[in-house]
Amino acid sequence: MISYITGTIRNLTREPGRAVVIAGGVGYEISLPTYVYQSLANDGIREGSDVELEIYYHVTERQPKPMLVGFRHPTEKQFFEQLIQVEGIGPAKAASALVFPVSTIASAIETEDLGSLQRLPGIGSRAAQKIVATLRGKVAATALLQDAGISEQGQTSPTASDARSEAIEALVTLGYRPTEAQEKIDDVIRRTPDVADDLQELMREVFKAQVSAQE
Repeated sequence: MISYITGTIRNLTREPGRAVVIAGGVGYEISLPTYVYQSLANDGIREGSDVELEIYYHVTERQPKPMLVGFRHPTEKQFFEQLIQVEGIGPAKAASALVFPVSTIASAIETEDLGSLQRLPGIGSRAAQKIVATLRGKVAATALLQDAGISEQGQTSPTASDARSEAIEALVTLGYRPTEAQEKIDDVIRRTPDVADDLQELMREVFKAQVSAQE
């Protein structure tokens, strides 16, 4: 079983998030959640770059072809392993759902923010309820990661401009029109300028506004 890999990126694609990493003369095809791909891109890691990844290795009798999912920090991998314990959420669905930092998703779980969870790709109302029922109370430490000042491996704090751009890009990934995404982020920055350089807080404020509008 493979749990960690270090090597050189030969191929890197965003849609779908995937990397081929050469290690010891062997090329490993690794699925990358959107958030992990964006993290690599933000740090200037591209084809030809060296990379270190935590690996979730999945293979079953029904799916004999191994599936490798890559993460930049053990905490991300741990959260992923918790997420796939939820009924109906396998590794492929969980990987596609991770479009935000795990602390942001964990925070939505702990606060029972079903509206935010339903914005994740492949997660409907029933799945969101199952996630909260299964994981609430178990991911509090993950939700507090950024608040506690723990930075993810290889990541740096973005500037206000970077955070705004990344937040807009994340909303577009979730299906918002670019102009709509820009309006939502700019509205948050106008109302709460102190979160302008914090990607996770920007996204939380967007989700809060979304939930309030539905009430």
